[in-house]
Amino acid sequence: MLSVTPSCRRPVRRGGARHAISAALVCGVLLAGATACGQGAERKVSGGAPGAASAYPGEAVGSRLPGVGDRMWSQVPAGTGQAVVVYGERPDSPDSLVVLYEKRESTWVRSASWSGHNGRLGWTEDHRIDDERSPVGVFTLTDAGGSLADPGSRLRYWYDDHAYVTMLPPGQAHTHDFDYVIAIDYNRLQGAPPFDWSRPEGVERGGGIWLHEDHGDGTSACVTVPESGMKTLLRTLDPARQPVVVMGDREHLAS
Repeated sequence: MLSVTPSCRRPVRRGGARHAISAALVCGVLLAGATACGQGAERKVSGGAPGAASAYPGEAVGSRLPGVGDRMWSQVPAGTGQAVVVYGERPDSPDSLVVLYEKRESTWVRSASWSGHNGRLGWTEDHRIDDERSPVGVFTLTDAGGSLADPGSRLRYWYDDHAYVTMLPPGQAHTHDFDYVIAIDYNRLQGAPPFDWSRPEGVERGGGIWLHEDHGDGTSACVTVPESGMKTLLRTLDPARQPVVVMGDREHLAS
């Protein structure tokens, strides 16, 4: 998503509804023509989460998140009560299954799920700017926003009817990508708007990685779900429950 080098950045005027952010930058790349975040290719997803074909909302799945191995599970904070798990189809695939789990007492329950997309080249444990892969890991979810008014978000919501729109590439397919977004806390400052350009670990490590609305194909690092999914996540994720996203291809997740 919004991974930029210093030469690509423009000054951002704080405190107003207008931000001088280049419209050519979106999803971690300097766009050329219609490349943007995807090409509209036909998708095929075989499932993602264990038992996905027969799973249903409200199903209890046990004392830990399905398909998440010891290494990844150890990174989930003990106090977390909500988790968005992104089950990538394969290490080099842009296709994902996104599942929302909530903890009830000591048991995790599957609340909702959606077909989604991740980086168009798949996944990496060493994400770098413009590599077109989503970072594998466990990341907190603290800030949200969008070009549309707050639909009832429990996370802090940074509405701006201009800043997000100016980041969109040309083309009808991407018109609503940033209507609603949830910032993934990878190389960003918590408590800042999703469109903030700060990169604490350096710009070479990328950043600006969000959950946002799906446009039908892979992204440059973000994770996407349908509009209905974004609204559900915004209205459900509660900062008091320390929500996280656990994301990666199934092989990495199971490690």
